[in-house]
Amino acid sequence: MGSEFVALSLPPILIGCLAAVACALPGNFLLLRRQALIGDAISHVVLPGIVVAFLLTGMVSTWPMMLGAAGAALVAVALIQIVQRVGRIEPGAAMGVVFTTMFAGGVLLLEQSDTSNVHLDVQHALYGNLESLIWLDATGWHSLLDPQALAWLPPELTRMAVVATLVALFIAALWRPLAISTFDEGFARTIGIPVTLLGLALVVVSAMAAVAAFDAVGSIIVIAMFICPPAAARLMTDRLATQVWISAGLALVSAVLGYVLAGYGPLWLGASDAVSAAGMIATVSGLILGGAALFGPKRRGQSG
Repeated sequence: MGSEFVALSLPPILIGCLAAVACALPGNFLLLRRQALIGDAISHVVLPGIVVAFLLTGMVSTWPMMLGAAGAALVAVALIQIVQRVGRIEPGAAMGVVFTTMFAGGVLLLEQSDTSNVHLDVQHALYGNLESLIWLDATGWHSLLDPQALAWLPPELTRMAVVATLVALFIAALWRPLAISTFDEGFARTIGIPVTLLGLALVVVSAMAAVAAFDAVGSIIVIAMFICPPAAARLMTDRLATQVWISAGLALVSAVLGYVLAGYGPLWLGASDAVSAAGMIATVSGLILGGAALFGPKRRGQSG
């Protein structure tokens, strides 16, 4: 039983937890800055980046696809800023214009190039397959201390661990300027904080977390974790530090509980097949947000 859990379930659970936390941490600041849908925007704009990466390298592999997706995300961020300032429109409208245009361009490029006849793993990059990320060389809990077995851990686990650590270090190192510029941009400018550069850095770090998670868990979890845990935590407290900790905890609960319910929930209800782990994790995070909206101690009985 232990050997099966370590080999088949532990890696997907850990990858799901790391991806959820990596997205939830910057999601707190994006939510407070009214940029929570940036995760949804990134999920649309990665397609042209993936196609261009294949056209330039001729390879369908993880790193070229991730670099192409990251490049497209950065282009989208720049275009959103340009459209917002030149067109003098609100950020939501600017994001809508940019990410739908880039997604349409990616589809057009995909259909008009030779990539339409190649197994371009767009579905894997956008939707993921968490259940397949197993550790075949594990034979039990002792494998966690076996260097030879550890060498064959799913590469997605290592990548997500690195990205989650970098995101946490970024937020810890820039906590004070991030907090000040989030709540009072004018005051932040007067004391010399580079607000524009800091905001761009936050979006870039968010894009890095999102793109890294796409390859492992898919955009369903990414979009949900950028919004649901931070929003639920916001309904539970007015203190930013407490909110960040709560959001990380809720992200972990969503990942673990969602994975367990995806595998065993249908069996408990008499069905014979499991359901998508990514979809169930997103569903659990949505239910937690719904519960916080109904019973959150800081928002219960309040309007607006």
